[in-house]
Amino acid sequence: MKIIIGSDHAGFIYKEKIKKWLSKKGYIVEDVGPFEYKKDDDYPIYTIPLAEKVAKTKGSMGIIVALTGIGEVIAANKVKGIRAVSFTGKANKDFLEKSRIHDNTNVLCFGSKFVTLAEAKRAIFIWLKTDFSNETRHKRRLKEISNYERKHWKN
Repeated sequence: MKIIIGSDHAGFIYKEKIKKWLSKKGYIVEDVGPFEYKKDDDYPIYTIPLAEKVAKTKGSMGIIVALTGIGEVIAANKVKGIRAVSFTGKANKDFLEKSRIHDNTNVLCFGSKFVTLAEAKRAIFIWLKTDFSNETRHKRRLKEISNYERKHWKN
């Protein structure tokens, strides 16, 4: 599985550590930046390209780290085909599993201010290891979202 990862300045250190951790676990990791710490960078310049790559790369998943994860989930969900989720700590197993089982989320956002590195790794592990259920009701709901995207969004 390919993991596309990015951050802003507030998530840069976590991103670098998570990238190495995922690579050691055997994932193919593509970093969309930043590639050095930049105190005044803005999350949309990394979040939107990350989301676009996930939307275009079959079977990929995205992870974006910032200060809170709030703006990142908003920005990522502006991209057609993206179903981003944000979590705020304690890596609630049920919450993360339901995001995958019911909604087939493909981008995970979180903030370094609210999540320890250990919590982030646990959450990422749960999220990556949980599959979409393919249950009729969940597929139907995602199709309703896709139909809306096709009708109202260009490309």
